[in-house]
Amino acid sequence: MVYSSAVKLISWNVNGLRAVLRKNFLDFLDAEKPDALCLQETKCGPDQVEQLWPATYMTYWNTAQKKGYSGAAIFTKTRPLKVTPHIGMDEHDQEGRVLTAEFADFFLVNVYVPNSKRELTRLAYRQQWDRDFLRYLKKLEKKKPVIFCGDLNVAHTEIDLANPKANVHNHGFTPEERAGFSAFVRAGFLDTFREFEKGGGHYTWWSQMSGARSRNVGWRIDYFLISAVLRPRLKRAFIQPDVLGSDHCPVGIELG
Repeated sequence: MVYSSAVKLISWNVNGLRAVLRKNFLDFLDAEKPDALCLQETKCGPDQVEQLWPATYMTYWNTAQKKGYSGAAIFTKTRPLKVTPHIGMDEHDQEGRVLTAEFADFFLVNVYVPNSKRELTRLAYRQQWDRDFLRYLKKLEKKKPVIFCGDLNVAHTEIDLANPKANVHNHGFTPEERAGFSAFVRAGFLDTFREFEKGGGHYTWWSQMSGARSRNVGWRIDYFLISAVLRPRLKRAFIQPDVLGSDHCPVGIELG
């Protein structure tokens, strides 16, 4: 991936790669043909998937120590210069949450951010995670621009979820989590979707109860953020709510 070529990047929390493989995953990959696909919540490692991937892709994995939990993967057409499955902090690196691929002109960081849990039992940990992860991103950015994507487990503003008033103190929309996202923005990272679309009604996750998806009662918690220096290359940012198979849908960007 070099500056002169167009690049299509997609991120998708598949909520179990083995499950989505039985549905539409390979058809989706063949139809979209992204240059790189970042997956979160794979819930498996490569040795647990009886699948031959398309020859055009190399695959890289970060599997949680706990079986059937979390996990991240990157499928890429271009061999990275380096792949790093951690942020270098033991308290964060056991759950298979980060996978960084270094390319010639940027770092691509795939992340599955910790959930604060329904009773907010992990909120303090989540706040520490946000601070440490931002520090990691800024360290990378000293070397070259950064693109990070994935399930960030937070709706940033009121237009990023269908029922903001009812969720003010619920996990995924607490003031603390929203402040964590705002810190990324203040640090110079751009929420790519909001560079093109300022309105509400665009979501990436829907509860599996009460027909939430068919009624579009959802949350936008999956993102691509980029270093500001990459903004001139950003041609498009998109959400694909019509792609089924998970409670999340894919999101993506195209760079020129």
